[in-house]
Formats: sequence, C-alpha cells, structure tokens
Amino acid sequence: MSERVHIVVDERERDAFRARAAEEGMSLSEWLRSAARDRLRSGRQPVISSLADLDRFFVERTRAEVGSEPDWEQHLAVIEQSRRGSTEPA
Repeated sequence: MSERVHIVVDERERDAFRARAAEEGMSLSEWLRSAARDRLRSGRQPVISSLADLDRFFVERTRAEVGSEPDWEQHLAVIEQSRRGSTEPA
C-alpha cells in the first residue's frame, strides 16, 4: 500500500529537483523516492561476516580513498603546532 508524504521545500529547490528529474526522465515524485533510497543505501554500515566480506570491504575502501597519508614527521609537526596553539603552518 502506498502512502502520500508531503514535504516542504522552497520554490528554487523544487524547481531544481523538478529539472533534474526531467533530465533523468522521471517524475518529481519518482526522482525524490530514488534519491531517498540512494541515501538509505549509502548510510548502511557494511556487514562483514566472512573473510571474503572483509577483503571486499578493504578493496572498496582503497578505491574510494584519494590522496596519501602524511608521513609521521608531518603528524608530529601538526601535533606540536596544536600544543603551541599556533595557527601558522608547522
């Protein structure tokens, strides 16, 4: 059974949502439902119940991360800068 849900958005948001929905060939309602489902999926914590799940988790995290971890000396410099209360780079 379907239920009707009313939401309050300002006019500009509504127009932006409606335009994006049209670009994707969807009604506004369909687009909002899809966006909400995507949000629900993205907020779920991964279920890790096997070694394969753990391997898959680390592969996904490696792909998602960008940049590189600073070396230990950089971490120490930031810590010392914080201790001094300085806003200047270390």
